[in-house]
Amino acid sequence: MVPDLTFQQAVLLQIPSRRDNYIYLLRDETTQTTAVVDPSDAAPVLEALRERGWGLDMILCTHHHNDHVGGNLELKEATGCIVVGYDHDAARIPGIDCRMEEGERVTVGRFEGKVMFVPGHTLGHVAYHFPALKLVFCGDTLFSLGCGRLFEGTAGQMLASLRRLAALPGETAVCCAHEYTQENGRFALTVEPENPDLRQRLSEVAQLRAEGKATVPVLLAQEVKTNPFLRPHSAEIRQHLALEAGRDIDVFAELRRRKDQFS
Repeated sequence: MVPDLTFQQAVLLQIPSRRDNYIYLLRDETTQTTAVVDPSDAAPVLEALRERGWGLDMILCTHHHNDHVGGNLELKEATGCIVVGYDHDAARIPGIDCRMEEGERVTVGRFEGKVMFVPGHTLGHVAYHFPALKLVFCGDTLFSLGCGRLFEGTAGQMLASLRRLAALPGETAVCCAHEYTQENGRFALTVEPENPDLRQRLSEVAQLRAEGKATVPVLLAQEVKTNPFLRPHSAEIRQHLALEAGRDIDVFAELRRRKDQFS
């Protein structure tokens, strides 16, 4: 478990879960309002709450997969919290109380988050952007140096979703839900090996993992420079894919196809 990150009278706590999941607790210290994002399991969340003497007010769900909502019902029963999720995916989100649409706002104490519809990984995936805190909780849409598999959506949907996230301010911290950075980086090097920012990032990642530390959150500006799925315009990537004259969507789709087969 990484140390609590305190800023603007808010606390962000990252909780490891399962093999490579991250659950996030976000708390407004002034109002003592606490939210959890994508609780794969209830036990580590309840332990973190007990250690700090916190209650739990809400669960923010990015999508319906069990490794993101597996703890919903137990947490709701134990704490009385409400469950927030995307309206059109409500049937697949356990315990949902508050059904949100694209562009609507969710508040954690004094801090307002915007619901962003970002389909691709699933057809009902959303992200929560908290501009005042410079945070985005993006589930499995955007990873550090990668993106989610296309289990339900299309390459076009995912590329559009990634572009929406990439357009957020560069100082936004990307709070993704898995520790995939090293594996993603190995693939990224196969398509853009001469990218100096990527090589520097991978050196930092190797050091962090050697010390048992998380590689995320990561600043969006860094991802824009290093994540191949945000860089279909890269001449080097296009050359490696033999798609120099291709459309961005063709480059992205080929990147995703190759990553799916990468080992």
